[in-house]
Amino acid sequence: SQGPISGVNKDIPVLQCHGDCDPLVPLMFGSLTVEKLKTMINPANVTFKTYSGMMHSSSLEEMMDIKQFIDRHLPPVD
Repeated sequence: SQGPISGVNKDIPVLQCHGDCDPLVPLMFGSLTVEKLKTMINPANVTFKTYSGMMHSSSLEEMMDIKQFIDRHLPPVD
């Protein structure tokens, strides 16, 4: 088992995405996971996005949200 999250990792930004029609990983499991995560790191840095009608897959909307998240948190690549 891992030890507690500490140091700079306490402030790591996290984006968790989940389709509300996922038949393999029910949305409730995503919700429970994000709530547990918020107890381990700074909850202000945790974003949970759900996508209406999305199954165990991805969507253009999700990919755009991920791109915006990466652009916001990672330095540009030359």
